[in-house]
Amino acid sequence: MSIRTRFAPSPTGYLHIGGARTALFNWLYARHHGGTFVLRIEDTDDARNTQEAVEVILSSMQWLGLDWDEGPTSGDVSSAPKGDRGPYFQSQRRDLYQSYVEKLLSNDKAYEHEGAIKFRMPREPVVIPDLVCGDVTRHLTDREEADPDFVIVRSDGKPVFHLVNVIDDLEMGITHVIRGEDHLSNTSRHIALYQALGADCPQFAHIPLILNGDGSKMSKRDLGASMTTYMEEGFVSEAVVNYLCLLGWSPKDDRQKMDLNEVIELFDLPQILRHNARFDMDKLVSLNGQYLAELSADQYRGLAIPALKKAGVHTDDFTSDYLHAAIDSTVGKFKQMSEIGDYAGFYFKKLEDMEWDVEAAGKQLIPENHALVSALRAAFVAEESFVAANIQAAFKSTAKALGGKVGA
Repeated sequence: MSIRTRFAPSPTGYLHIGGARTALFNWLYARHHGGTFVLRIEDTDDARNTQEAVEVILSSMQWLGLDWDEGPTSGDVSSAPKGDRGPYFQSQRRDLYQSYVEKLLSNDKAYEHEGAIKFRMPREPVVIPDLVCGDVTRHLTDREEADPDFVIVRSDGKPVFHLVNVIDDLEMGITHVIRGEDHLSNTSRHIALYQALGADCPQFAHIPLILNGDGSKMSKRDLGASMTTYMEEGFVSEAVVNYLCLLGWSPKDDRQKMDLNEVIELFDLPQILRHNARFDMDKLVSLNGQYLAELSADQYRGLAIPALKKAGVHTDDFTSDYLHAAIDSTVGKFKQMSEIGDYAGFYFKKLEDMEWDVEAAGKQLIPENHALVSALRAAFVAEESFVAANIQAAFKSTAKALGGKVGA
């Protein structure tokens, strides 16, 4: 069997970290098995979905390195997609959904009710075979579900999530549905729909949720919830992917830093943890610092220049050599590129624009230190090449000559 997984976000805003982790696990499973990863856009909510939101999702996926084998190539629904099982926007598949609704109606699996169409849900318990959670039995005779029939087409004629999700997975040949555990409650309905349509069910795998550090549910407003944040704050994309891998999956050893190719080789659904994952920004930042320190000079500068511009530095006003020297001097000094302005901003300021630390000046700019300052000035003037190594050497030689040493 050729593995086919999918990620099907709704374009109502940015890509949430939970969605990014779901996309990553689907991508990893497909890559591990040499299968196909499909990107599908669930844009049936006309009031909330926008082309701009689709573009944000696509750019976030690309930034993470999660390439898709089939799916849209842009946020424009009219653009040519990749793959032959499209369209990959649900808004373009409504005629297909209608044909399935007519089939359900003709087979008495659905019926009209107050202008809407409801699916006739079986009354016996539904067993959900899950590759992560094990077999889960859903009993449909609880008081709140005395009538388990549910709407599949609203009174305005629009099909609902349950119906279109099943039809799209069926039509696109999806073999494994890997999604958040919060969708487990929907799965009994989906299994019943597959059975009513005379189709085989895909295999299901419901992965643990991502919670805040205090155990509360992570909302879109919480720190670190948006992938856009990491892109704008100059995080290393490989570090973010590395951390996402460890939110609900483990390589069965103590490794925290892993090359993506290693993860692809090791990743499989039985290794996904059952308990919910807790997001820890400090751990992510620490891991990001490790990746920052290992970047090539060009990669480091590529992240640093936008971060400096965001900090208010007019980088185009300086020569490449000067800019690169200033940037290179910050390697290993911080864990987030957004901090570079604090460490390198003074390189790009005129003396009259400097903000003096009055307290420090009061302690250091005193008569007893005049000789040291004069000696340093003379040493700097004597340098033909004013680069970091020569500056450091001047500090050390001056301190030694005056019987002192350079502090940390």
